[in-house]
Amino acid sequence: MKRIGIIGVGEIGRAIVMGLRHGGGTSPEVFLSPRGARTAAELSERYEGVQVCADNQEVVDRSELVVIAVRRQDRHEALAGLKVDDDKIVIHVMAGVATDDLRQTLATGAPVVRAIPLPAIRERRSVTVTHPSHPEVNSLFAELGGALSVADEAAFNVFSALTGTLTAHYTYLATLTSWAAGQGIASDDADRYVRSLFQGVGRALSDETRSLHQLAAGHETPGGNNERIRTTWFDPANAEALKKALDGLLDDLK
Repeated sequence: MKRIGIIGVGEIGRAIVMGLRHGGGTSPEVFLSPRGARTAAELSERYEGVQVCADNQEVVDRSELVVIAVRRQDRHEALAGLKVDDDKIVIHVMAGVATDDLRQTLATGAPVVRAIPLPAIRERRSVTVTHPSHPEVNSLFAELGGALSVADEAAFNVFSALTGTLTAHYTYLATLTSWAAGQGIASDDADRYVRSLFQGVGRALSDETRSLHQLAAGHETPGGNNERIRTTWFDPANAEALKKALDGLLDDLK
């Protein structure tokens, strides 16, 4: 793929550009929409071969593959009147927007692929879920950390719901830091230690020879500190509440 366009240059649009340029080597030309003007201008100044277009139609016209990364609620305004020829490939990353919905908005016969790229693709460290499978799209995300194609939109929505847990994880870590600070630990020291603690856990996740349950068991001693917190805080009722929240999110994504 030699020419990629991105409509909506927010966090994910930025991450895609940075991922394409990560590690050097030959990279495709990238054409950015003027939406997110400050970020688009910054990226075009920072990277050779990245250009900001006058409008969204120019992005489409100059690209072989177009990534639509606007906010779901802004899509009708951003895409109104856009002409997308059938020989283009469209990737859309808007959670909760079905393929048929977007195809109707664009009035195009071009291939439309849903994707869930995460910010870590900037360092080529994140697997991106896609549907339906498309060789060019799979090749793009394989370069950015890996592609995982799923069979249907129902499965895709389950993975989309899982991404909704990310900030809860960060808030969990922030709560640990706040608790330590409340016990008299300097905030900077607590923050540094919690980050180090869970960065180590993150590295352990790269061991795919063990299941997540096995990894948990490997960090736990019977009757020890980890078992105590797991069984008293993350008890069955807590786990069920999390599943119920995910069920509700999934219903909204369908």
